[in-house]
Amino acid sequence: MSGQLTDLKNRALADFAAADGLRALEDCKVAIFGKKGELTGLLKQLGGMAAEERPAFGAAVNQVRQELEAAMEARKSELAAAALSARLANERIDVTMPGKRRKRGRLHPMSLIMNDIIAIFMGMGYKIAQGPDIETNYYNFDALNIPPEHPARGDSDTFYTEGGFVLRTQTSPVQVRTMEANCQNLPIAIIAPGKTFRADEADATHTPVFHQCEGLVIDRGLTMGDLKGTLLAFARELFGGDTRVRFRPHYFPFTEPSAEMDASCFVCAGKDAHCRVCRGEGWIELLGCGMVHPRVLDMSGIDPAVYSGFAFGMGLERLAMQRFAVPDLRLFFENDVKFLQQF
Repeated sequence: MSGQLTDLKNRALADFAAADGLRALEDCKVAIFGKKGELTGLLKQLGGMAAEERPAFGAAVNQVRQELEAAMEARKSELAAAALSARLANERIDVTMPGKRRKRGRLHPMSLIMNDIIAIFMGMGYKIAQGPDIETNYYNFDALNIPPEHPARGDSDTFYTEGGFVLRTQTSPVQVRTMEANCQNLPIAIIAPGKTFRADEADATHTPVFHQCEGLVIDRGLTMGDLKGTLLAFARELFGGDTRVRFRPHYFPFTEPSAEMDASCFVCAGKDAHCRVCRGEGWIELLGCGMVHPRVLDMSGIDPAVYSGFAFGMGLERLAMQRFAVPDLRLFFENDVKFLQQF
């Protein structure tokens, strides 16, 4: 038996030394100390031995077990240290090397202009109102005093869906929905930013999908002077304190009187005949506006004899083109990284 123990010990020590990893060492452990291992098999032979031989053989087996366990733990420590060294070498960081520059995202120019406009009007006490992109004819046209024969209701200008719904051509339906919901809870002061849709061919100044921001205020005793003062404050906050505005008569079915507002060029202040932004005119068209038509108030459940209101609406792509001196509206939608990085 002593010869078997010696042979087992020598083979086990050789296997431990040859193990090239912790997994291989674990396999050696199972082969020696496992339920079906060689050393366990020798211990099972104790039952068939003479009583006087058992103590000496059991002591010898335990001695070999202790030596092998110690040798295995020592080899395990060596392999663990080697694995750690290899990992550290592989993951080594040279702190003298420059770090990798992380690419930072940027806000889209439309988001920039939208955020600025929202911040200005929220600072004036306005709330943000939103509505559905797909509207009924009533909210998109009828409730805004747009007659059935109006060109805007034709297929050439408006996207219609099955069932008679339309992709909203303006954010004005949000104004109507707000007036209906709050006709017993006046006054109202809201802006309605969002996407709008029109059947336009894409070119330098048109696109089928664009953004608007409209505003609505309903209260007692409002006049055109309140509207002009509000929009002047807005223009000066957006373009600078020296900005001047002018109002030109216009026509919108849902406001009366109606006007379009221009602002003095924020680039050249009207002093450069070759200005790329205002083209030497000194003025930039910003928005349409007017006093809410009494019929629109009445259809929304508001008494026009008691309350009056003003509304305004601006196309954000046109505003962004003017502010950032972008010559082609389509650039905002082409996702050209080099273009967007400028902002």
